[in-house]
Amino acid sequence: MKIGITVGVPKETGSGETRVAATPDSVKRLLKYGFDIHVEEGAGRLAGFPDEDYDAAGAKVVSAKEAWASPIVTKVAPPTEQEGSALQSGAMIVSLLEPYRNAQLLQQLAQGRVDALALEAIPRTSRAQAMDVLSSQAGIAGYRAVLEAAHHYGRFFPMMMTSAGSAKATKVTVLGAGVAGLQAIATARKLGAAVEAYDVRPETREQILSLGAKPIEIHIDESGSGQGGYAKELSEESKKKIQAALDEKLSKSDIIITTANVPGRKAPLLVSESVVANMRCGSVIVDMATPSGGNCTLSKPDEVVDHNGVKIVGYTNYPAMMATDSSSFFSRNIVSLFDLFVKQRESGESTFLINLEDDIIEASMLVHQGILRMKK
Repeated sequence: MKIGITVGVPKETGSGETRVAATPDSVKRLLKYGFDIHVEEGAGRLAGFPDEDYDAAGAKVVSAKEAWASPIVTKVAPPTEQEGSALQSGAMIVSLLEPYRNAQLLQQLAQGRVDALALEAIPRTSRAQAMDVLSSQAGIAGYRAVLEAAHHYGRFFPMMMTSAGSAKATKVTVLGAGVAGLQAIATARKLGAAVEAYDVRPETREQILSLGAKPIEIHIDESGSGQGGYAKELSEESKKKIQAALDEKLSKSDIIITTANVPGRKAPLLVSESVVANMRCGSVIVDMATPSGGNCTLSKPDEVVDHNGVKIVGYTNYPAMMATDSSSFFSRNIVSLFDLFVKQRESGESTFLINLEDDIIEASMLVHQGILRMKK
């Protein structure tokens, strides 16, 4: 079954990035497919996977140069310009590529005749669930965001009755009921908070209710449902109506967790400065949309802003705060994705084939044979 193709796993170099695209467990699975695996020295250390574990799993621990020289390279974050230059002509990079922000990177890869598969471009269909890294990482992010909120809030989440008196349950409002938002709702409810949630997509109402939260009802004259299960950008009239309806409710929240994003666009502003000004001192806002501009006007990437006693948390990489599990989930998604490329012959041998007629490969392969295929 030997394919004879090497998959390189370089160490992540981005600031604060602790994840790794392959774990010792995923290495074993890829070896069964017939790949050879080259892992850069120290690539998994920050995620809790030492070189010895990769070696025991059957991978070869190599230098950065050797990892980047592999015919297939898989990583978490988009490669830098320098890393992109290290890829060989005819190679393939499989990673998050943030294509809407990295047009120059995609051009560089096309010019170098490097195939590029963007993991965030994998369609959100039933068939693609096992390889959907956005969902696996968003679930972790939603969980961790609630823990950060609890850390900065400094009060009980559940209602507490003691001989010294009682404390009311924390009022948590979650904006956006995608994967991250739903996990945030579930986590806050498990901690005992009273949770309300809002999403522009009407189909999320039942999901919010199923988790024990109260959906915020705002009636607008258009649907917020976009393609692939994502929200779409609304008209200015609808935005103003939603904002007016939310402002009073948000001002009374103890904790606000925002997760609202529109693919390829700046995140919608949902928490205004006036809302923050009306929140009680000690309240917390966790803005999970800071990588795309933020849902709160006062949030700053990777900073905790204290605005008159209200803390606004703007961390941009929650999965990296839980690197071991994040890497495990991410690497399992990669293994499932690679299964699409491995074809078994009647002779029993396997071959690696890029089939652009496959809907998942077609949607996510943004550069192929020097051609930029990204749809605008």
